[in-house]
This record gives sequence, C-alpha cells and structure tokens, in this order.
Amino acid sequence: MSNFFTDNDDLQWYFEHGIDWKTLFEQTSVLDGDDSEFTTWQDARVFWRDIAELIGGFAAEEIAPHQAEIDTQEMHIVDGRVVMAPRVETIFEGLKQLEIHGMCLPQQLGGMNCPLMLYFLSAELIARADVSVMTHHSFHGGMAMAMLTYSILEGTTEFDVASRKLISTRFQEEIAEIAAGEAWGCMDITEPDAGSDMGALRTRGEQDDDGNWFVTGQKIFVTSGNGKYHFVVARTEDSAGDDPLAGLNGLSLFLVNTYDVVDGERVDRATMERLEEKLGHHGSPTVAVSFERAPAKLVGGRGEGFRQMLLLMNNARIAVGFESLGLCESAHRMAKEYAAQRPSMGKSIDQHEIIAEYLQEMDTDIRGLRALAIRAAFNEEVAHRLRMRRDFLCTPGSEEWKALDDESNKRTWRSRLTTPLIKFLAAEKAVETARKALQIHGGVGYTREYGAEKLLRDSLVLPIYEGTSQIQALMATKDALLFITKNPIHFFTAWADSRRRAVAGGDAVERGVARLRATAQAAQVALMRRILRDKLKGRGIGAWKAALADWDTRTDFAPALLHAERLTRMLADAAIADALHSQVKKDASRRWILERHLESALPRSRHLLDVIKTTGDRLLGELARGAASAPDEDAA
Repeated sequence: MSNFFTDNDDLQWYFEHGIDWKTLFEQTSVLDGDDSEFTTWQDARVFWRDIAELIGGFAAEEIAPHQAEIDTQEMHIVDGRVVMAPRVETIFEGLKQLEIHGMCLPQQLGGMNCPLMLYFLSAELIARADVSVMTHHSFHGGMAMAMLTYSILEGTTEFDVASRKLISTRFQEEIAEIAAGEAWGCMDITEPDAGSDMGALRTRGEQDDDGNWFVTGQKIFVTSGNGKYHFVVARTEDSAGDDPLAGLNGLSLFLVNTYDVVDGERVDRATMERLEEKLGHHGSPTVAVSFERAPAKLVGGRGEGFRQMLLLMNNARIAVGFESLGLCESAHRMAKEYAAQRPSMGKSIDQHEIIAEYLQEMDTDIRGLRALAIRAAFNEEVAHRLRMRRDFLCTPGSEEWKALDDESNKRTWRSRLTTPLIKFLAAEKAVETARKALQIHGGVGYTREYGAEKLLRDSLVLPIYEGTSQIQALMATKDALLFITKNPIHFFTAWADSRRRAVAGGDAVERGVARLRATAQAAQVALMRRILRDKLKGRGIGAWKAALADWDTRTDFAPALLHAERLTRMLADAAIADALHSQVKKDASRRWILERHLESALPRSRHLLDVIKTTGDRLLGELARGAASAPDEDAA
C-alpha cells in the first residue's frame, strides 16, 4: 500500500533528526499535569510518527486516487445551504473516523495534545493528495484551536495554576462538536469592494439594550463558508480622521452560528448567497454569506478584531506554506515519473539536459522550502506556547515569567521574519513547479488525462489567499528596513560579519551562505540609501535628525516597496541557506542539498541586487508626477 509519509525520505529525516521534538514535547505537555500519556519525548515522537503514517496512508489511498472526482463533482446551493459533492463527503467521513480533528487540542478537551508541528506536516501530506481537501480539512481542527486561543486571550478559559491543568473554556461545546467531526468553522473577512483594505469593511456588529450582539452584512470568498461556526470581522466603531488605517481600530471579532438546531429542527441564522465557480480547488467550497441581524458573540474586546485576525493569519500563512509544499511534491513526482518512461530521441526525457535540470531544481526547491517552513512553524508554535505560559501560568515579574518573556519575544521576532517568506516563496514555487510539470508532460499535460493541468489550476490561488504574495513581500520588506532604522549598529555589524565570513569562512558552503546573506544585506543598504536620499532632499542639516526619527512606511519606503518582491526573494534564499547550514552542522549528509541551493541562489541573488541598484527611478518619477498632476476630486 502506498503512503505519502513513508515514501518521503526528507520528511522522515525531519522526524528523526531535523525537528526539536524534545522542546515541543515540553511545551505541549505543560497542561497535561500528571495525566500525560507519555513520560519521555521519545515515546511521544513514536506516537506522533504513527499519526503521520496513518494520515500519509489515508492521503495516498483514500484521497489521491479520487483527484478527478474531487475536481469534477459539483457542489450546489439548495434553499440557501451548500450541498457538498459526494466524493468530498466520503473523504471527510473517513477523516472523521480517523479522529484527527482534535489532534492538537488538550486532552482535557478530548484531544491528543499533539504539537502544531504535526498538524503542519499532516497538511503537506493531505495537500499532496489534493490541496482543496487539505484546505477544507484545516477549517476543522484549526478553527477549534482558534476558539481555544481566543478564549484564553480574553480570559474566559480557567486554569488550575497549581496542577497546570485546563479546567474549562468558553467555547467548549463548539470545540467538542468540531473535534468530533460534526461541524467546522471559518473566517469571514473579505467584502465586496474591500479586498485587502480591511479599513473599508462595512459589515456591522451592533448591540441591543440588553447587551446582545448582532451582525449584519455580506462576506465574500469565505473558504469552507458553509460551516456552522463563523469568526466574522465586523465594524463596531466608526473611523475618525483621514488616516486610512484608522478604520482598523473600529473592527471587532464575533463568533456567529450560521445555524442552530432547535427542537430537532435546523434554524438558519445566515444565508449562503453564492457558491463561487473557481478555476481550481473544487473540493473546497468558497461562498458568499449574508447576515441579517444574526445573533453573535463578541470575542475579546471592542476594537480588537484586526489584531485578533492577524493572530489567526500567522498560522494560516504557515499552513499555506506546507500546503504549497504538498502540491510541489505532487507535481515533482508526477513529472519525474512521466519523464522516466517517456522516450525521445533514443532515451527517456529525464536524461535530456533541460528536463534533468528542471527535475533537479524542483527537488532542490522542495527540500529548501521544507527547511524554511519547519523553521517558521517551530518558532511560531514555541513563541505562542511560551506566551501562554507566561501570561496564564506564571506570576508576573517572577524569574520564570522574565525567562519566558525573553524567549517568547525572540521566537516571535524570528517567526515574524520567516512567516511572510515561506508564504511568499512556497506559493510562488507551487505555481512554478506545477507549470514545469505540465511542460514536461508536453501535449498530454494540457489534457485532463494526466492531472498536470489540475495541479496548475489548483496552484494559482496559493499566491492569492491568506494574504497575496505582494502583501507578504511588503511585510517582509518593511520589517527588514525598519529593523535597520531601529538597530543600525547591530545591522551594520552583522553585515560586516557576513562579508568577512564570505571571504574567510570555514569551508565553501559556509562562505557561500555568508555571501548570500551579505548580498541580501547589501540590497537593504542600497534601498535605504535611496530612501534617505529622497527623505532628506531639500532639508537642512539641522532637520536631518528629526527626519530620521520619524518614519512613514507608506511614503518614505516607496523605492523599497517597488523592489519588495525582489528583496523578499533574496531574504528567502538567505533564510533557506541559513536553515540548511544549521542542519549540515549536525548532519553532514545534508550538505548536498545546501550545495545545490547555493548553486542557483548565489547568481540569482547577484542579479537581483543589480536590478535593485540600477532600476526604479524612472517609474517612481512617473508615479510622483502623476500624483502631482492628478485632478482634485473635491474641486471637480
């Protein structure tokens, strides 16, 4: 029987050597008290590996063989409710029987208390079988974990601090229903005419005289939006002033049941208006939902909706990284298998130089992306768990509290730096890898017989949802440059160290890693020089200090924003090299992966640096002149 976990040597290396399971075991077992099922992290890892094998087998045997059905069977809306496709229903009944929706929930809530890392790895396995199934699956256990997290943050989860056990939580009934596979949730953000501009959201949350909340408005592009539980971002306060970001402060988060069961009968609280007809991802329903004074529960405080949404988005973006990895793995294996048996000019096409390079690039990209994804997932999970321990299981100001605060802040920053990189590059590589797979198949790749065209269609949404590639690039660029403005001495010291190591490092790969890092740092310096040139133009020497103390990323960083995608690619290449180099230090057998990565990343990075240094002024000048000459709308 085929198994998507046991047939993957790289994934198995991570399970045995590449993931710090000891730390994850220590963090996840905090709430178990004396009830922990395992006494050592090694015992826990055996159990976690069994789960990975279980999911890998299910993905290979129960999902992957039915890709064509998943793609072609249609879903419908009947009387305002979504009717799922038969094959998707069958698959999710099977997932329900596996009892994995509560994989990461604490044992006190009926879960297995597994690390989120295992959830992310399982996401890759399921996505390799079909990305739309993985997407829909994520809105089960993932939303149950979101409910628990939000309850903890708002103070409605009760802990026994002495025994370090969870006693109760606000959304306990909802969590239990999701864990049992009887329901799922979703996140409702986007509205007509308000895509990435959350400040323009118009859905309202209103409170009556008795303190009850109601939500009214329409949300679109809601993934798995036919679920029972909807986290809805809605406006509760009117924005003030001309600042386009002011509208974010008036958003709040609500939990809305789209239906309830009353006396055995289902009563709908929302209407599924439309089921989107999409290019791909046909096993995951995407709907438009309308609320008309739907009863709602305020989550957290008024005006905290944007911040709470970002908390959920961090994990979602990392999950898309693993989802993209699954699709890349599927595309690479499909292309490799076809190329090995397709003869041309006396040999199989995998022996032709161009195709051989394609296949090797695909394999190297996948292994590099996996290194970055696992690093991002590890830092995000550990940072989150440390914050929870600090805030709810420690005495503020104690030595334990200070230690947890220091370490969680470090992990949070590392996660913040890597999360947009993995979302950006993995999603873009999914499209590129699927495109190469179709090209390797030639004419038959353009037909539906082999499935290559389906992978390409499915891949195209990955750079769009959970924050577009462009948004990820802007985030990564702003963070990188703001770090320089806040810590210039630290940055330039690090740059000098990278240049020194690039020349006098210990061996060839260490010098290559340092050279890659130094090139990315040189790009940041080049951008900062152009930013400072524009920012200080026409200012007297006495005004420089005030100008440098005040930064507006929307205006001051224009040259960097133009080159954001190029810089983000350089930062991602450097981050992958750093992750792989840390592996080589522990296991020399990983060296060949790093060598392959450097072989392509170094010349690419030099090219991108040249583009950043020499282009952009013309376009920025045209944009500036266009803005200056634009008609005054008020006057008109």
